Amino acid sequence: MHRVVITGLGPVSSIGIGADGFLHAVRAGKSGISPVSSFDVSGFEHKMAGEVADFDAAGLLTRLNVADWGRASLFAAAAARLAADDAGIRDFGDDAAVVMGTTSGEIPNVVAMTESWYVNGPAVPDRTLAAQLPAGRLALAAAQEIGATGETMTFSAACAAANCAIGYAYDLVASGEAAVAMAGGADAVSRFTHAAFNRLGALAKDTCRPFDRERDGMLTAEGGAALVLETLDGAVERGARIYAEVLGYAVSCDAYHPSAPEPQSIARTMDSALRRSGVTPDEVDYICAHGTGTRLNDRVEAQAIRSVYGETAPPVSSLKSMLGHTMGAASGFGSIACALAVSRGFIPPTINHRHPDPELDGIDPVAGAAREQAVRVAQNNAFGFGGNNAIVLFGSAPCTS
Repeated sequence: MHRVVITGLGPVSSIGIGADGFLHAVRAGKSGISPVSSFDVSGFEHKMAGEVADFDAAGLLTRLNVADWGRASLFAAAAARLAADDAGIRDFGDDAAVVMGTTSGEIPNVVAMTESWYVNGPAVPDRTLAAQLPAGRLALAAAQEIGATGETMTFSAACAAANCAIGYAYDLVASGEAAVAMAGGADAVSRFTHAAFNRLGALAKDTCRPFDRERDGMLTAEGGAALVLETLDGAVERGARIYAEVLGYAVSCDAYHPSAPEPQSIARTMDSALRRSGVTPDEVDYICAHGTGTRLNDRVEAQAIRSVYGETAPPVSSLKSMLGHTMGAASGFGSIACALAVSRGFIPPTINHRHPDPELDGIDPVAGAAREQAVRVAQNNAFGFGGNNAIVLFGSAPCTS
């Protein structure tokens, strides 16, 4: 088995585009939340989201015709282009795999077609919108943009999708099935997603406050996140910069409830990820939490962490306090943050955290500001509807232990 390392990062987010911009924003605790502008929110009680307002696909992409692709696919392709450039890889070719995750694919297209039928009556669907619908096109868009002609796959594992994609890509590279892999996730905001979480009572009024006593929910968001995975030997041979090593991962399904997480199953997934990575709990210096900011998720996640780590749980923070919930891209951003944490020696903050919650006693949320600290091992949590759990561990690189 090959050791697998991260050599390229491609975030397209509301707080920063590209590795350097994202790093600066996360370290500074920047918020990407603003009033929704991409659809009419006049009928909604809550009207804030994490939109990538300055996304210029044509300015980022070099091969794709922007008009042929939906917004989520363009996020995936732009993230892959940024990651490829960051890794310094120009030619991917037959030995390169592309694996992306998504929650809703091109759901904005479905909304647009449905609205047209509602307003104008039944008719033949808009051919351009219909052609862009298949979720598998997210990975295809990324593959075509970077010229990768190996295995291409799109995972739909709800909000754990990007971590599932990274885990699968890790297997491909570690086993020698692919020399290099591009992995991550993408999703676009839509009225459908906003309405769904509104009906669930899961939307925050205006601010996401993970692990705070006064937390009142999540905020929908969008973006694309991609990472370049390759063998340690290959990266060293070509003189690549290495952000982190992928130590291992684990996935599971609660088989418990359509939307409610289950603490024992999540704890079991953490144990599996640690065991498969050859890491003991005392070696983990940071947990990038799923951290949605809903009362239930944060309580269950805290329970699972305490059951695995006991009274000495490492610092835990949530990027969703800054980005909102980017759905299928969320754990891709978490993985990028973990790679930056171990390579740059800091722990991202949970912004908007003001009031400790006695119910979450034992959890250090890194409230307010980033913490400058060496990170040997970082754990990235991701949980999704349907009971999907996926956890990836990253170590400082090159890791020789």
